Amino acid sequence: MNDNQPAEQASSSTLSQSPVQASEREGLRVYLNPRVIGMLFLGFSAGLPLLLVGGTFSAWLRDLGVELTAIGFLSWVGIAHSIKVLWAPLIDRAPIPLLSRWLGRRRSWMLLAQVVIAIALLGMAFTDPRENLGLVALWAVLAAFGSASQDVAIDAYRVEAEAKHRQGAMAATYVTGYRVAILAAGAGALHLASLENWSTAYAVMAVLMGVGFITTFMIAEPKVQVTHSTALFEERVSQYLAHTSHAGWRRSLTAWFIGAMVCPFAEFFQRYGKAALVILAFIATFRISDIFMGVMANPFYLDLGFSKAQIANIAAAFGLGMTLFGAAMGGVLVARFGIAPILLATAFMAPLTNLAFAWLAYIGPQDYGLIVAIIADNITGGLAISVFIAYLSSLTNTAYTATQYALFSSLMTLPGQFAAGFTGLLAANVGWIGFFMLTALTGLPAIALAFMLLRMAHPDRLRRPGID
Repeated sequence: MNDNQPAEQASSSTLSQSPVQASEREGLRVYLNPRVIGMLFLGFSAGLPLLLVGGTFSAWLRDLGVELTAIGFLSWVGIAHSIKVLWAPLIDRAPIPLLSRWLGRRRSWMLLAQVVIAIALLGMAFTDPRENLGLVALWAVLAAFGSASQDVAIDAYRVEAEAKHRQGAMAATYVTGYRVAILAAGAGALHLASLENWSTAYAVMAVLMGVGFITTFMIAEPKVQVTHSTALFEERVSQYLAHTSHAGWRRSLTAWFIGAMVCPFAEFFQRYGKAALVILAFIATFRISDIFMGVMANPFYLDLGFSKAQIANIAAAFGLGMTLFGAAMGGVLVARFGIAPILLATAFMAPLTNLAFAWLAYIGPQDYGLIVAIIADNITGGLAISVFIAYLSSLTNTAYTATQYALFSSLMTLPGQFAAGFTGLLAANVGWIGFFMLTALTGLPAIALAFMLLRMAHPDRLRRPGID
């Protein structure tokens, strides 16, 4: 496929073959495709801000003596990733004055978000939380909103830039870059903080956002067309407006709002009916216990007596390896057994790993205990990433990928992110052992909903990801 062709089109040489056959013929050469290579660096740009307003941010605050209760409430800055669906339709369709004419719709939003992130990280670097915690929180909120907006733009670019048979390679390079960025923002920032100070660490991370700037300028803007089915679906909007009193700019604005904000959600509920509510409830509860663990992980390690170097080497660096191993294992298991059994297994495993941290809190700062807990938690997390992305992808209509995927990913984190604001208060009152035992119970709703999905919510989609 020519890089300037729409992602939904296929060249004449591939029209008679399946995407799987096309991918097999291309082989490893797919990773030489410029857009596939570009996703490696876009993944790095997307992953870098995440921990800097999450786990690394909480470690910085705790290291400076900020109370656990305040750290818990400040975890709410990450809610931006959970509510990005509110402005995803704007990113999907609205141009940025001047910038969009220069770079195109997707790249202009990427660049704007990257600039916002870099400025916010510099603001955090040059503000002392002990003297002005409120201002640091505002910079963190700005960084989180920029990060969430960048995610929406990159997700849309990834789907639109290449044909379906190359989406696996696009996702693989994206995840690799994302995980390298997680390592840089986690272990890298902790090492910099231990060698220099936290201001230096955050300033270096702001400079590393330059990877995103350069990549955005180098990649080509994808050209896409509205599919016939999408055109027919949205034609109903025009027919509806033709029978209303709206005219002129009011009709244009109403048509844009319905097409951008209403159609993606209406199509999902039309496709799944009543089962849609069960699906959305499951998405909302699947990662709650994992989110609780993530918010309080670094403060827990520090309180237990582990050094920043131990946290960087074991929890961050070694933990990353375990996550990638779990993700690779998840891909193999899903291909062999289908989504349903692995989805159900990870729904059980995720809350159980919280009990491993209760055990670690009981035995104290022992390296072997931390290693065991990290192996259990991160392998399970990697498995969950693989199966859940496959499941969410199977739910998405490619006509509304950006907005629908933003809906799913927002729901995936919103309940847990909101409730996580109270985790510091909970840990301060019941202690670390009680905290992890109680948070393990938050995984029970996801287990119950997983069983309901197997019985009623289109089980064929649970077994065959991405096949329509």
